[in-house]
Amino acid sequence: MIKQIIVICIALFSLSAYSQQGTTSPYSFYGIGSLKFKGTVENRSMGGISVYLDSIHVNLRNPAAYVGKNVEAIPFDNESRPVKFAVAGTATSSTLKSSSGEAEANSSIFDYIAISIPVGKFGFGFGLLPFTSVGYRLENINDNNELVNRFDGEGGVNKVFAGFGYQLTDKLSLGVDVNYNFGNIQNTAIDLEYTPEGELVQYQTREENRSDLSGLNVNFGLAFKTMLNDKLELSLTTTYSPKSTLSSQNERSFSTVSLEANSLDVIRVWQTEEANLAEQNLEKTELTLPSRFSFGGGIGRPKSWFVGAEYTLQTTSDFSNPVFTNSVTRYENSSQISVGGFFIPNYNAFSGYFKRVVYRAGFNYSNTGLVIKDQPINEFGISFGLGLPVGSRSLFSNANIGVEYGQRGTTNENLIQENFINFNLSLSLNSRWFKQRKYN
Repeated sequence: MIKQIIVICIALFSLSAYSQQGTTSPYSFYGIGSLKFKGTVENRSMGGISVYLDSIHVNLRNPAAYVGKNVEAIPFDNESRPVKFAVAGTATSSTLKSSSGEAEANSSIFDYIAISIPVGKFGFGFGLLPFTSVGYRLENINDNNELVNRFDGEGGVNKVFAGFGYQLTDKLSLGVDVNYNFGNIQNTAIDLEYTPEGELVQYQTREENRSDLSGLNVNFGLAFKTMLNDKLELSLTTTYSPKSTLSSQNERSFSTVSLEANSLDVIRVWQTEEANLAEQNLEKTELTLPSRFSFGGGIGRPKSWFVGAEYTLQTTSDFSNPVFTNSVTRYENSSQISVGGFFIPNYNAFSGYFKRVVYRAGFNYSNTGLVIKDQPINEFGISFGLGLPVGSRSLFSNANIGVEYGQRGTTNENLIQENFINFNLSLSLNSRWFKQRKYN
């Protein structure tokens, strides 16, 4: 297993080596960036649903899944369930379209690394993943086709989590995650001025902002599974994350700079002055993370097929931080509906590799909660994926490939519409740590 982990980590590092940005979305300009935490590749390949819980895949959205006991014991010799390890990355290709033209952009990001350890009626989980990502360059051009403002941003918030699950009954489990969020966001704005002849003046003004963020939040989960008859199984899940806060340590400076005439990149900084944010009560602020509630259900035949749906509501209207406000943006409560499922022709087929492959598909639609110039920013996506068996058949490890096509935003009010394709890759590895010896 260790060798497999090393190989996949190298592959994911290579995947992200060509880009340091986790996103190129212009909408990462707002708030604390674009939300990156959308679950595992398996979840995302089924439209984002996290309803299905089993003993061979990590579930990052519902801590009740750490127990992972609701699966037939036959594949595991009626003994210990496997320890689950998962790692993933995503590459994105986007087309940014406005009323005046379009542009192409690419990015890649490490998605998550996580481990889940079941022990009797208990289960534990640990991991690291990006929560939000910032990466944009926005330009404002006047009626004379002159660039008058340029905005650049990078950074994001990461999440380290530790979780605990407990099997209350054979059908019901519960769990809780404790998350430590940390990271920084850096924004730069340059105002450009021109002579009456249309030439750049010698000196321009640049504003730089940096916010270092940190704080805790928790996520509670419940999962219920029961057989309706000899073949059909019902799954019901719910999660809840209460409202929490992040502390924000803020810095701001103003500089006089010179720009290169053709690229308009900064070639020299002449003078820099630090802003007195303490005088404005902005040196240390608190950012409110909204509460999140989801519930879902599904039905299927174990190890054969599953179809489910999930609804998520987030009180995004509670988001606030004096440093991240502007006159054209407001927030309303967000929601998402996800529908998806999977099909396995024959999970234990002795011949025919593709009979054991998991085929996944789904779609989702969401109101992100972000409203710009009175235009709600909505998002739609469809997804497909494959779970490819690797390694020992008795442990059901697999490589997961997913493709998501989506659209975000609008071209109304001179805004930008994104059409994006995400290519997702993960490895879900299972290993027996606590196997009982049968012979001395």
